[in-house]
Amino acid sequence: MRVLIVEDEPKAATYLRKGLTENGYVVDVADTGEDGLHLARTGGYDLIILDVMLPGLDGWEVLRRLRAEGNETPVLCLSARGEVEDRVRGLELGADDYLAKPFAFSELLARMRSILRRGPVWHPEVLRVADLEVDLVRHRASRAGKRLDLTPKEFALLSLLMRRRGEVLSRTVIAEQVWDLHFDSDTNVVDVAIRRLRRKVDDEFPVKLIRTVRGLGYVLDDA
Repeated sequence: MRVLIVEDEPKAATYLRKGLTENGYVVDVADTGEDGLHLARTGGYDLIILDVMLPGLDGWEVLRRLRAEGNETPVLCLSARGEVEDRVRGLELGADDYLAKPFAFSELLARMRSILRRGPVWHPEVLRVADLEVDLVRHRASRAGKRLDLTPKEFALLSLLMRRRGEVLSRTVIAEQVWDLHFDSDTNVVDVAIRRLRRKVDDEFPVKLIRTVRGLGYVLDDA
């Protein structure tokens, strides 16, 4: 597996390169967005680890250009900023996952393996499942042509479920993607958010798209 690391902090880049090499990956490193974009276009990588806080051409723009060109190489974004808005922005631009610094290397490996197992999951700007539609650019969602009035977190939650349609997502995974990475999964915030989202997405329609898989989590599909 070939991995490209785009990271401008020398210590972080060295740490990641050493750890990934020890785990059997072939690793290249770029320390600017411009160099990272060039390598990503030409290197034939299986995965890109992309720091978003790069000087000059930042990681957001690198990701945007790659997706606009049709490059579907899986991208794992890294950032010292862990705000919900940043994670949502990364996912909307086509990132496959987002990890806030500092992080445990074992978690990085687990997320990389998860991404590589499922392959590229970049989607178009508009996601559709049955008669449910989510426009990631305009931040709009509708079902059967009816506009859904969603809060920012409800939109982020629905977008996550749509991107991973058919995949059962645990409460921990949902919490990591939509809320703080260190969210306490013993609380019922995810369950409450799912209930509220269901009222808007499912209650008025005969076909229910959001399902509970007991003991595991939640899934969105039209099965």
